Amino acid sequence: MAQSRFERIEFYVLGVIEGRRQGRGARVLRWFLRQLSYLFAGVVQGRLWLFRHGIRRYHTLGCQVVSVGNLTVGGTGKTPIVEIFGRSLARKGRRVAILSRGYKRREAPWTERLAQRLLHPERRPPPLVVSDGSRLLLDSRTSGDEPYMLAANLRDVAVLVDKNRVKSGRYAIDKLGCDTLVLDDGFQYLALKHRLDIVLVDATNPFGNRLTLPAGILREQVRNIRRASFIFITKCEEGGAPELKQALRALNPEAEIAECRHSPKYLQDVYTGARQALDYLAGRRVAAISGIAAPEGFERSLERLRATVVYSERYADHHRYSQQEIIDVINQAGAHGAELIVTTEKDAVRFPRITRRDLPVHFLRVEIEMLSGAEDFDQCIARICFQQ
Repeated sequence: MAQSRFERIEFYVLGVIEGRRQGRGARVLRWFLRQLSYLFAGVVQGRLWLFRHGIRRYHTLGCQVVSVGNLTVGGTGKTPIVEIFGRSLARKGRRVAILSRGYKRREAPWTERLAQRLLHPERRPPPLVVSDGSRLLLDSRTSGDEPYMLAANLRDVAVLVDKNRVKSGRYAIDKLGCDTLVLDDGFQYLALKHRLDIVLVDATNPFGNRLTLPAGILREQVRNIRRASFIFITKCEEGGAPELKQALRALNPEAEIAECRHSPKYLQDVYTGARQALDYLAGRRVAAISGIAAPEGFERSLERLRATVVYSERYADHHRYSQQEIIDVINQAGAHGAELIVTTEKDAVRFPRITRRDLPVHFLRVEIEMLSGAEDFDQCIARICFQQ
């Protein structure tokens, strides 16, 4: 697997954090990261204190603002939850805009952005409009993976990208006529006042080692989940996650809690758009390629669909694929006897165009399936729609 220097460092640090890397150097780095994590946790708590006591001010935009976010970095399955919220609110008649920061999207060089700020500080560029609610306007490289996916799947919902979501929220209201804002990955974005905080918790790895960044996966301490209005436990098995649900109830007695899983729906050819039923995978030898935070879960889902994974290629989260990398994967998959290549929908939007495909390349479409709390979710949507 070809990796950039940054990806090699990322994989090494993850190995240190997870205890897979041993030796004196790894032990020293783990100790150093742990000290930084204590400092990070203190800074986060200090920031929350400043907002809570009015020293730093919230902005309000006079409309419904719903945040969907995590306590942890990556891997909770947030994008399908944002999608189901956007779709449900639009069906109830709301004019919805999803506001994203566009993580790892292509930006102008930092020198150009710095010059813009210094020479023309009065010119604030408008947010990127990925979709205006009727047309898809930008590609995934410009907008980012998740915003592009959301815009492609939600035809009646606007999607905007800007790090300043107060600015993009105002634009959505003034220019696009939106009355409901959904903050994608917004639990830590405190500058815009939330009416409702949705927090996702991964049943397979709720809080990691319970340390904050950079020694763990937490963005803030576990106790801060008490700010949540509604908790989704994601990636559950058939029977849900009763022990985790009980632990979350102890941390937050007021929040509604729903259990859900990410359910595969169909296969779709990355290049032609042709769809196949899931039983197409049964008994087939497949190669899996992914650049996501939790590739193991994706590969297990293929095996549950009775595919035999004969070859897998894992890249860093949000990896931007080159033509040569895809060609190399196709060649390796063929050498291992694979009959097709399967990736995730999030990865598929980062695949380059290639003219020759010796093996079919599909992505696995996944949607949310509620296991418990569906009635609470419906009531939550109703409250958003009719609350002023």
